[in-house]
Amino acid sequence: MSYIEVKDACKKYFQNGTETTVLDHVSLDIEKGEFICLLGPSGCGKSTLLNALAGFEKVNSGSVKINNNEVTEPSEKNITIFQNYGLLPWRNVLKNVELGLETKKLSKEERQKTAEKYIELVGLKGYEKRHPKQLSGGQQQRVAIARGLAVEPDIIFMDEPFGALDAITRMKLQDDILKISREEKKTIIFVTHDIEEAVFLADRIVVMMANPGRIKSVVKVPLGNCRNRTSRDFLYVRDKIFELFNLKADDYIDYII
Repeated sequence: MSYIEVKDACKKYFQNGTETTVLDHVSLDIEKGEFICLLGPSGCGKSTLLNALAGFEKVNSGSVKINNNEVTEPSEKNITIFQNYGLLPWRNVLKNVELGLETKKLSKEERQKTAEKYIELVGLKGYEKRHPKQLSGGQQQRVAIARGLAVEPDIIFMDEPFGALDAITRMKLQDDILKISREEKKTIIFVTHDIEEAVFLADRIVVMMANPGRIKSVVKVPLGNCRNRTSRDFLYVRDKIFELFNLKADDYIDYII
């Protein structure tokens, strides 16, 4: 039995008498501690699948289970990080990271100590007293990641969290989240439409297609913990993904635009 099991899941929307199939008989098994990327173009159902796993949406048929329990609603054991950072502007970095800890039975000192641990982990030590407006976009996303990690979730769901960032900041955060995932041994489900991002981060890439949304292939990424974006093995896996989308490397820029 896998840690996460999606069996024959279908999701349909009905609007103005028209039926749209967003997920078409999707099945997927995920093991505890895996880093999984859901990769595909807009409209392929990757965010809908993530939302079903996180408990924000229910499938019309089939099943979605975590640890053999049917997912019917969001769980406090798991957290979701979105592209928009969701920080409270009137709170400084420390207080934003402490936010999720305030529902736990912790003393003020314990909350601060835990928050400081994860602020340091994401590389923001010394920024504790700054407010969101004093931070760059990349720094704000680091705060959001620290806030999520501070509550020690079982699973981290990430919906294109680096999509709004510039290329250099994005690559730095990719390095950081990969390092954190290895150190913290978290199960991460990460939505992206960026092929190279998926290859850099994932243990396995779930390649999805649109109209209707479905899984075309699940590609194992045998690169270990040390990822090099220019290595032969990296480029081999990247090109394999290109082929699944009927793309060539020269077409890549057109695809991500």
